[in-house]
Amino acid sequence: MQTTKRNPRGQGDKGELSAALWFGGRGASVFIPLFHNNPHFDLVADWGEGPKRVQVKTSSYFRNGRWGITLCTRGGNRSWSGLVKTLDPSQYDYLFVVVGNGRRWLIPADEVGGGSSLHLGGPKYERFEIERGVPLHATVSR
Repeated sequence: MQTTKRNPRGQGDKGELSAALWFGGRGASVFIPLFHNNPHFDLVADWGEGPKRVQVKTSSYFRNGRWGITLCTRGGNRSWSGLVKTLDPSQYDYLFVVVGNGRRWLIPADEVGGGSSLHLGGPKYERFEIERGVPLHATVSR
């Protein structure tokens, strides 16, 4: 029997690994902050021209031919105040996105725009799509 279990932290880790491998495979030095204490970026890539802060997002949500990417946080604990925190494009240089089937995008922060989400897979962001990586969906055999 095969089962698939959703693990948001594990999915995020896969996204960060995909980004680190992509940047490293193109000759960049990759630096990862310890302890996930910086909400603005997940890794730093440097090709020798100065560090670039990279925010990594993943998604397994696919509907109407598009991948839905959440760009905000809504708490994460029981004491949530109701405050929605969106990404601040001045705090990162690139958004690296990996979706369920392995499609990936590298979008400059100034192209992301505001809002709490974006939808990938259509024409608006097609120029930022890069080659596919490993799909996020992990199937565990028992």
